[in-house]
Amino acid sequence: MYEIWLVMNIVWEIALDLWPLLLGAGVLWVALMVTALRRRGANWRGGVKFALGAAVLAAVATVLWLPGATQASLADMAYWVDWANLLALAAGFGLVAAAFAWPLGAMAGSRRAAP
Repeated sequence: MYEIWLVMNIVWEIALDLWPLLLGAGVLWVALMVTALRRRGANWRGGVKFALGAAVLAAVATVLWLPGATQASLADMAYWVDWANLLALAAGFGLVAAAFAWPLGAMAGSRRAAP
């Protein structure tokens, strides 16, 4: 249980350091959503398929990239908490990718309204 609390504190401290970047990403996401919502004929269902693809791609890329970025390797991950952290980070990156890809996919696949 201590390890989970420690990870939560570490994530909080990292978020405090990166708050301007996180705020900018939030503003960009809101702008994307507003733009997509205002577009007539946006295909939100079609955008979900695009978002899921982006989420899977980002999650797999994160699992493969992150250990090397932290000067480790997948072979170094011997403890279940290591794997839980890696998979949680990959899921987080995947969710962020899906959140940005969904409105983009909805706008790209917009249906034209009949004149």
